[in-house]
Amino acid sequence: MRVRSITNNDRKTFNRFVSNHPKGHILQSFEWGEVKASTGWKPHRLLLDDGNRVRAGVSILERRLPGLNKTIFYAPRGPVLDFDDREAFGALIRGVRDLAKERKAILWKIDPDIPKPLLPASHLEALGFRSLGRGLNFEGVQPRFVFRLSITDTLEEIFAQFSQKTRYNIRLAERKGVTVRSDCTEADLVPFYDLLKETCRRDGFLVRGIEYYRVIWRELVERDLARLFVAEYEGRPIAAKLSFLFGDKVWYVYGASGNTYRNVMPNHALQWAMIGWAKSRSCTMYDFRGVSGDINPDNPLYGLYRFKKGFGGEFVEFTGEYDYVLSPAFYHLWNWGEPRYRHLRGRLADLRGRRGSGGEST
Repeated sequence: MRVRSITNNDRKTFNRFVSNHPKGHILQSFEWGEVKASTGWKPHRLLLDDGNRVRAGVSILERRLPGLNKTIFYAPRGPVLDFDDREAFGALIRGVRDLAKERKAILWKIDPDIPKPLLPASHLEALGFRSLGRGLNFEGVQPRFVFRLSITDTLEEIFAQFSQKTRYNIRLAERKGVTVRSDCTEADLVPFYDLLKETCRRDGFLVRGIEYYRVIWRELVERDLARLFVAEYEGRPIAAKLSFLFGDKVWYVYGASGNTYRNVMPNHALQWAMIGWAKSRSCTMYDFRGVSGDINPDNPLYGLYRFKKGFGGEFVEFTGEYDYVLSPAFYHLWNWGEPRYRHLRGRLADLRGRRGSGGEST
């Protein structure tokens, strides 16, 4: 078996494998690596083949550690392979180790697109990975808990599976005259971004600059891997959402809504429109993305859980985050410093949020 690095010339080959794989994910696409390159990450893509077929693939993001001649590797929602194929997984790990030696990486972080019951910790630990055991909310890099909706049925059957309140709110938005546009152009990023800043001020998150979303537009929307949806009421945009598409799956990734007209239920209308779009693209799964795993009604995040649960999806817990240690001494230093960095970043986010600068959690 051979592990080879993938360049732009092999983009289609790489994407074909990842998009067609049952556990392929948009965050493992070639294009997502290009998006993250605009924020300081360096992407690397590897494919493993045995001469007859591709058996594994991974898109790795590299980040240089400040003040050190060292880096970290991260494969968001990767790697992509049959995790029961120990031979292929072992060969892929050896390929990553070779790259890590060249790039001076101290760890390789993964958070596979695999539900926890299908990939127990013991399986990965036997291969040398360490479970990080994040909490029930949004402590990890990617959400550990999501709602996923199978959309293989007809739209009428899918709608019937929603909760009574969700169906009512979708119909209410229609009665009130809320319309959803999906034929957006790059110019619509401006109202989307204005709504996003309003959302982030309300919720106390930081927000990236609009140029980041312009990169997403060029890399994903223009390649038919994403679409922007804008809900309008009385001629003005009041909410907007950005969804990603890869293979036969759609993910709702970025959402924004204003502080006014929330009573006309634009977010329900947007989700229904995006599900319809996913069906029109012959997709089989719609991912609502993250919710808290703490489903106590007293949890401040319970409202998000209740909203997404109303669409009848399956509550999924992923296997979580794991680190493959490549340099034990520097990894020990990382484990000491990284929680302090997270704490400092959280404190700064709180301060900026109170100052009204807005933000985002993704």
